[in-house]
Amino acid sequence: MHLPTTGHLQAVKRVLRYLAGTMTHGIFLSRNNTWSLHGFSDADWGGNTEDYVSTNAFIVYLGNQPVSWSSRKQNTVARSSIEAEYRSVANTSSEICWIHSLLDELGVPINSGPVIYCDNVGATYLCANLVFHSRMKHVALDYHFIRQ
Repeated sequence: MHLPTTGHLQAVKRVLRYLAGTMTHGIFLSRNNTWSLHGFSDADWGGNTEDYVSTNAFIVYLGNQPVSWSSRKQNTVARSSIEAEYRSVANTSSEICWIHSLLDELGVPINSGPVIYCDNVGATYLCANLVFHSRMKHVALDYHFIRQ
């Protein structure tokens, strides 16, 4: 760095103190673990009373350690709780696919297929059912992404 100042030195010391004080914090993965990739997905239906847009949330685990999580508003108003949950499952599925691809590229073996847990029976049925119902065609993109 060209012409460092005392402010730069103080910033470096602050970062080093932070790193020294948080050495026991983090995600710890052991070598001899059997890896599984699974996620939990949830959504509220029209929870925001100003615009009635639902909120997605998910957490993805590698073994028993959380490796990815998110909570954000959906782009559109869901017409049912099934639709809100189904879109949340689609977001979770997208994240798990990305993580699975990354782990595969890094040579980390996954012992079983990824699993997504969802607390909505209708959304779970829609994920497992090969027949796509006409009243749910407005979520066709999410449906075909999950089926893929």
